[in-house]
Amino acid sequence: MIKPEPKYNNIIISKFINYTMDEGKKLLAQKLVYKAFDVIEKKTKEDPVSVFDSALKNAAPRFETRPKRVGGATYQVPYEVDDKRKTALAMRWILDVSRKKKGKPMHEKLAEEIILASKNEGVVIKKKTDVERMAEANKAFAHLARTSKSKKK
Repeated sequence: MIKPEPKYNNIIISKFINYTMDEGKKLLAQKLVYKAFDVIEKKTKEDPVSVFDSALKNAAPRFETRPKRVGGATYQVPYEVDDKRKTALAMRWILDVSRKKKGKPMHEKLAEEIILASKNEGVVIKKKTDVERMAEANKAFAHLARTSKSKKK
């Protein structure tokens, strides 16, 4: 079980620190996230935890597609994303986009991406809309998701 991190006493931030962690260096990841939160506080003049929460809510996809083979053909079947996976995907996307940016320290890139996501802007939100658009485009195959569940019963 994950314990809440010490500074903000928040389990979700603790999970985010774990996602940020590289090669088991948790203290380094913790410092990075806290520095990013300090930058968020300076830039937005708001509580960094609430900015982070709104960024996660905005970046979390409602629907995604998964491949399913039916009679030799592979279809992208849309599924609704459950809450745990929503937050995991949002955290992963925020970190991936931040890592790919060049030219600034990581804590600044991370803070910038969290702020943009909280305003419903940026690369993470584009990724979310692309995933949801793909699910919307493949709505015709939604019946394949339902038929597999009824066969298992």
